[in-house]
Amino acid sequence: MKFTPLIFLSILISLLASCEEKPKKKIDIKPAVEIVKKSFPQHSYSNIKEVHTTHLHLDLDVDFDKKTIYGVARHEMKNYGAKEAIFDIKGLKIQKVTLGHEPEAEIETNYVVGESDSILGEPLTVTLDSATTFVNIYYQTTEKSEALDWLDPEMTGGKKLPFLYSQGEAILTRSWIPLQDVPSNRITYSADVKVPKEMLALMSAENPVEKNEEGIYHFEMKQAIPSYLIAIAVGDLVYEKLGENCGVYSEPNLIDKCVYEFEELPLMIKSAEKLFGKYQWEQYDIVILPYSFPFGGMENPRLTFANPTLIAGDRSLVSVIAHELAHSWSGNYVTNKTWNDFWLNEGFTVYIENRIMEDLYGTEVADMLALIEFQELEIELKTIAAGPHPYDTHLKLFLDGRNPDDGMTTVAYVKGAMFLKTLETRVGRANFDVFLKRYFKEYGFKTLTTEEFENFLREHLLNPMRIKFNLKEWLYEDGLPSNCVKIESKRFNNIQALANKLALGEDIFKVKWKKDKIKREDYTTQEWLAFIRTLPDTLPQGTMALIDKNLNFKACGNSEIMAEWFVLGIQNNYKAVFPPMRKFLIKVGRRKFIEPIFEELVKNADNKVWAKDLYKTARNNYHYITRSTVDEILNN
Repeated sequence: MKFTPLIFLSILISLLASCEEKPKKKIDIKPAVEIVKKSFPQHSYSNIKEVHTTHLHLDLDVDFDKKTIYGVARHEMKNYGAKEAIFDIKGLKIQKVTLGHEPEAEIETNYVVGESDSILGEPLTVTLDSATTFVNIYYQTTEKSEALDWLDPEMTGGKKLPFLYSQGEAILTRSWIPLQDVPSNRITYSADVKVPKEMLALMSAENPVEKNEEGIYHFEMKQAIPSYLIAIAVGDLVYEKLGENCGVYSEPNLIDKCVYEFEELPLMIKSAEKLFGKYQWEQYDIVILPYSFPFGGMENPRLTFANPTLIAGDRSLVSVIAHELAHSWSGNYVTNKTWNDFWLNEGFTVYIENRIMEDLYGTEVADMLALIEFQELEIELKTIAAGPHPYDTHLKLFLDGRNPDDGMTTVAYVKGAMFLKTLETRVGRANFDVFLKRYFKEYGFKTLTTEEFENFLREHLLNPMRIKFNLKEWLYEDGLPSNCVKIESKRFNNIQALANKLALGEDIFKVKWKKDKIKREDYTTQEWLAFIRTLPDTLPQGTMALIDKNLNFKACGNSEIMAEWFVLGIQNNYKAVFPPMRKFLIKVGRRKFIEPIFEELVKNADNKVWAKDLYKTARNNYHYITRSTVDEILNN
């Protein structure tokens, strides 16, 4: 339902008035307590088999002064005779709940907020009659709304206006919207959002490309999506078109750099369509968020959220954008039914990302990207195997009773991709591509489990070709099977040989002719990562200084390389990295970089003291996701 500005304002006035009232009706809490005691394989309290949302409309007022969103979540539901609907919330303040389609004819109903679970949040149980199809939840966010990051002006590029963004995956959307927060229930949604008039609001939906005088924006997501993909960003944003159906948003100070960095986005879209079928979402845009964003990118449909660390100035980190674009097929179009099946999102996406990079930049580049990721997988497999949950090396996970974020490891991403690469090698690329197109067509805008994928794979690929394959081992057993495809790279071998020479005391930078001098720009990001990873953590201080003098990794502007160099610097007690590392840790909130640096710092008592002192300054610059990770590392 699309609201005119006049109607929308009247609703907001009513909403803000209601926010001052105490909840009028309560029911016995015992049923909700019993709900908490059950097992939740989908990490949700919701009773979607009895009643589930089909469309969600949001009326939102974004208040930067109070750092609060005042909202109404209007659920249009399919009811199979249920007398109650259970929604997921976490840290929200519920004002009232009503039934009915028209705002002026809503009838208030009973509800209860159950006991809180540190992972799942709280069940919100709403009384219905068996014919109820419209439920309206009036609420406001609080400081406990973990999905939201409210940034003061000094944490933005322009330093004049604040910024807000959300990060919902896996189960944090419930902390800013009351809903049935489960990936198996795909819904359409719309929204009317009021923000300060000098700011632009964006969502994972059809978006405006410029600000308006009223500061009121309407959004439509007409394709059904899982709840974790509902997202919002509000800030001083401008837009530049990159192609027929793609473009980029950023703060004004970054827009020219963004246009250069992501200029090849139209080629990526064409490549992906050629390989895997038509792009189903009409528009593909990117919004560059402030540095506190906890990930490199998040695949919110129609609008990828991205970290400015991707802007290296040389397009060397665009594989992250290829990854988020690939989610338009795997994850967004075809979705894991539960978080135990997370590899179906990410394993396929890493595989597709690699195919896009191969198509555009060649096999050599794609292989180097895959090798760097495989190195990370090998390390994490050993760490997991030695930890409390060794079965987390399986593709099919068992995360019941645990935070689904625990499954977001390189196992889902890289072991999943290596499984698909191994399958491709076994059946032949042409046959595998035909299968993949059939898979996306069959499960488009649907969800599935690992077991359902296994059956589909057997029926439509392995059995018709009479091919035996160790599926059970790949999907349900520990570690990497012995038939995992091997990837080789001469360029990696060469750069690793250079690192070994340096480690043995040879000055690789001393050459007779200037043209033969090793320069940073002559090698890719992945080659330098392999170089740094090959070096021992017992290098002489003079060797570290020699590398610094000739390659200046610590200030090169490429966050991937800088973070890797900082870790090696900590291991070698190379104090020259600490000042730039401090600036980096205060500025950048991307967890991929922050986590290994802090993990290395706490291994030494003096460095741990240094890290704790720095964290007092840096902590508020991080999103909840990164904060919670570092808090655990530092035992805060």
